[in-house]
Amino acid sequence: MAFLKTVLLAALGATTVSAHSYVLDIDIDEKSYVGFKPINGSINDPVIVGWKTSAWDQGWVGKDSYSTSDIICHKNASNAQGHAPVAAGDKVHIQWNGWPQGHKGPVVDYLAPCGAEGCQSVNKTSLEFFKINQGGLVNSTAMQPFGEWATDQLIANNNSWLVEIPDTVKPGFYVLRTEIIALHNSTTGAQHYPQCLNLEVTGNGTEVPAGILGEQLYNTMQPGLDQRLNITAGITSYLVPGPTIIPDAVSISLTNPIPTGTGSVVTATPSIPPNSSTSLAGVAATTTRHRNGGALLSRPTPGPHVDARRWYHQGLGF
Repeated sequence: MAFLKTVLLAALGATTVSAHSYVLDIDIDEKSYVGFKPINGSINDPVIVGWKTSAWDQGWVGKDSYSTSDIICHKNASNAQGHAPVAAGDKVHIQWNGWPQGHKGPVVDYLAPCGAEGCQSVNKTSLEFFKINQGGLVNSTAMQPFGEWATDQLIANNNSWLVEIPDTVKPGFYVLRTEIIALHNSTTGAQHYPQCLNLEVTGNGTEVPAGILGEQLYNTMQPGLDQRLNITAGITSYLVPGPTIIPDAVSISLTNPIPTGTGSVVTATPSIPPNSSTSLAGVAATTTRHRNGGALLSRPTPGPHVDARRWYHQGLGF
């Protein structure tokens, strides 16, 4: 066992550089929506659902950033200009760009309401997140010597995760914050990979649960983030960091659905006043032209969603 642990610890160090990852895209109701690809820089479409970051190395956010805006949606994150439509009660399939076996830890999902004006211009430091899903230490006796973690389930599911939007959530624009927390390095502490994606939630829900500001989600006093935590020594229990899950959250089994096409991206900034009782379901969008000639959504005024297409160069990391 000692020899096995030594070999595995060496593997952990060897995979440090390749450990970095990001969300490639999300799939909802068999439709795919593009995330932000940091390796592609300016080639990213200007109207996507994933927030832009400066994490060109696809790296992580550490404990020194818990009280800064970088912990919210990753380093120097800026708003995505599109929203993926999803009905409350439906599932969001989150496709990551790989994950190394040795970087074990929890996977956590949050929502934060953006208000009637949408998420494309909301101040990220004002977002209040409520937790809708989490996975931590699944089985302490499996996959020895470190146990089976949520990240192991994510890897087994083709490096993808699945979260259900609670059916009680009120319609509106939300930021979905999905995050992997790697616990393999007890020297540096937890390594966070937060990713933010814009959603437009529809349905008949009425609840907007109380949330917590992103800069207040974590601190090193939380047991799951304690610097002394050493999963390589073997642990039998683990408390996932962050606030408690909302009562209406749903635990689901992971699946890996294959999208059949590209979804219609929704933009916000409705022309109706924010306090108006008029439903956002009747808001339409004018159409602008992508710099490469593709028709994309811009700002809604009354009508249906306008179809947006992926415009990217093959072979550049998508």
